[in-house]
Amino acid sequence: MRSLDRQAMTLVALTVIADQISKELLLRYLLKVGAMLPVIDGFFQLVVVWNRGVSFGLMSGDTALPPWVLSGVAVIVCIGLFIWLRRTDRPLTGWGIGLVMGGAIGNVIDRARWGAVFDFADFHVHEWHWPAFNVADSAIVVGVGLMLIDSLIGERRPAP
Repeated sequence: MRSLDRQAMTLVALTVIADQISKELLLRYLLKVGAMLPVIDGFFQLVVVWNRGVSFGLMSGDTALPPWVLSGVAVIVCIGLFIWLRRTDRPLTGWGIGLVMGGAIGNVIDRARWGAVFDFADFHVHEWHWPAFNVADSAIVVGVGLMLIDSLIGERRPAP
């Protein structure tokens, strides 16, 4: 196995572990103290939100897709990302793939356990409110960001 593959798979494992441990500990704690715990008044609170849609609550209304459909899509995406990983030699892309795969797997585990994804981080800035999210969602965003940065940097080729 190539070094980049090992690094990406390590990120997958670390992301899944951090995601599942944070969810387990925070869910237990929040169910004891109440479903909402202010951390920084007017800015950040811990909450219990069950997301039946995709990341950040998208498509979670009355017509939300069944958990097995969303999990199936996530598994297909992970297979595609793994194929991409095996074909790339670019570290930022490889690391981004590892984070996205780890986040997707973490949320699939939630859907298998609970039928929904447990989100807990809730931010507000004045009237602006970001949908609740978790470690897996954060890893997906950072991973996509790394892949975008890598695509913008591009390969540096010597001038002809």
